[in-house]
Amino acid sequence: MTVENSGRTTISAHDIEDVRRGFMLVLAAPSGAGKGTIANRLLADDAKLALSVSATTRAPRATEEHGVHYQFLESDEFERKIKANELLEWAKVHDNYYGTPREPVDASLSAGKDILFDIDIVGVRQLQRQAREDVVAIFVLPPSIAEMQARLEGRGDDNEAAIKRRMQTAIDEVSGWQDFDYIVVNDDLDNAVKTVQSIIASERLKRIRLPKLAQKMDGMIADLEASIAK
Repeated sequence: MTVENSGRTTISAHDIEDVRRGFMLVLAAPSGAGKGTIANRLLADDAKLALSVSATTRAPRATEEHGVHYQFLESDEFERKIKANELLEWAKVHDNYYGTPREPVDASLSAGKDILFDIDIVGVRQLQRQAREDVVAIFVLPPSIAEMQARLEGRGDDNEAAIKRRMQTAIDEVSGWQDFDYIVVNDDLDNAVKTVQSIIASERLKRIRLPKLAQKMDGMIADLEASIAK
């Protein structure tokens, strides 16, 4: 029997990108691991990736703009959002609230856009509880604790006491490594960025992120059945 290829349904890599659902890319790391530098490189190189805009009750700084750097809210409005479950994650730090509004993130994901989060491990766990299938969590490690301390000292931003506090905080952060989907060691910045980019490329092709592909696939199956029946 000769099977003719008379299928009318076509599909391309561009079609995959058009129908996919976005995801939340979470980068977390102890201080000195280079997470911020990796995040900046990802955002600069990938137009399909945008930084999450958090909400906060602290006062804006002179260089900060509402809706760009943060959504600046009054405490009563932030607390209303907590009660209404309108935040994907939130915390209170030094008498100020910080959190991620749910609505703009959901809208971005539905439109096939990926959102980058720079949050701590407590926030990561909240996101995973709220929307596990939409979260891709990456933990960035320095090659050693000695290297991490050297990087902190090399910044020149903190005194010795502040560096010790960051090192102490790192105990809790590193202890939570098993909550993450991927572990990336930043012993070479370029390689670390490429590794995260490969993770992003893979996650964008996951079947679970392609619910709108079903119609195309049904068409291809119907074309195959029609070809065989001839």
